[in-house]
Amino acid sequence: MKYLCLIYYQEKQVYSMPPDEWDSLVGECLRFGDKVRSSGHYIGGEALQPVETAKTLRVRDGKVTVTDGPFAETKEQLAGFYLMEAADLNEAIQVASKIPPARHGSVEIRPIRELPGASGT
Repeated sequence: MKYLCLIYYQEKQVYSMPPDEWDSLVGECLRFGDKVRSSGHYIGGEALQPVETAKTLRVRDGKVTVTDGPFAETKEQLAGFYLMEAADLNEAIQVASKIPPARHGSVEIRPIRELPGASGT
């Protein structure tokens, strides 16, 4: 089964880390990525640009509106994601618990819903 692991943290806190702490965290993330690729759990994943680069799009009554930033006011911002393959939710939790930024924020784990007739990864 596929699971999306959404990584959240407070950008201000993480981006204000001393350079050596930031470099250490990035190194841990790269090593984690290598480990989950070699274990067969990894399907995809990316780090995201800071929240100020985000746009939110809505379509209402055929009209498109675009606003700056994410819609919800939150203490933590979406920083990146991993798309994982796991036997079940327990295995997905076990793998996601090793995502390094989880120590600074949270990781939301969501099962992927397969849509009828959809071809995907």
